[in-house]
Amino acid sequence: MTQLKSHLYEQVARIGRALASPKRLELIELLCQGEKTVETLAAQAEISVKLASAHLKELRLARLVEARKDGKYVRYRLADTGVADLWVALRSQAEERLVELQVALANIVAHGDDLQGMDRRSILKKAASGEVLVLDVRPAEEYASAHLPHARSLPLDELKKRLKEVPKELPVVAYCRGPFCLMAKDAVELLRKRGYRAMHLTDGVAEWRARGLPIEE
Repeated sequence: MTQLKSHLYEQVARIGRALASPKRLELIELLCQGEKTVETLAAQAEISVKLASAHLKELRLARLVEARKDGKYVRYRLADTGVADLWVALRSQAEERLVELQVALANIVAHGDDLQGMDRRSILKKAASGEVLVLDVRPAEEYASAHLPHARSLPLDELKKRLKEVPKELPVVAYCRGPFCLMAKDAVELLRKRGYRAMHLTDGVAEWRARGLPIEE
């Protein structure tokens, strides 16, 4: 019986070992945004394709990600939305318990940019009625995979040259991949310098879904 119990714990520990790498956690967060090739993942995580492939192999062995052939490319995706929920829960626990993480996050969202105190459903209602403009500043292919309801796609690298598309009379709520993502912070800073009333929503698609809120896919 003791051997059986040890085997059971060992199987669960496989998940823990797969998650015990900062870069593998980053790859999971990137895959929360949608299916990607190993080349795209490597570029976005700022690592070599060889290293990205090695990390993805570990995640596959733990059944956290899946892969499929697409011509000469291999495309990766999360095994299911439960993996995204696991990432959000793990990160939330770390944020709640680790002062070092709290301090680091305070450097991302400061000066009242954060909307954590605002009810998310009120954001939905205001966006639906045209009272607020929700901007998804992730790459267009991530927006196409899944995004917040009523959000408009305006990737960060296009924002500066497409500012005329953003009406100045509306408050702007910008979001990207989640609390660790810097794209929304940069978008808010740019918009404020140009005279917009802009705010930073730290939720990404995975956080929004974990809250039980609707997602458009």
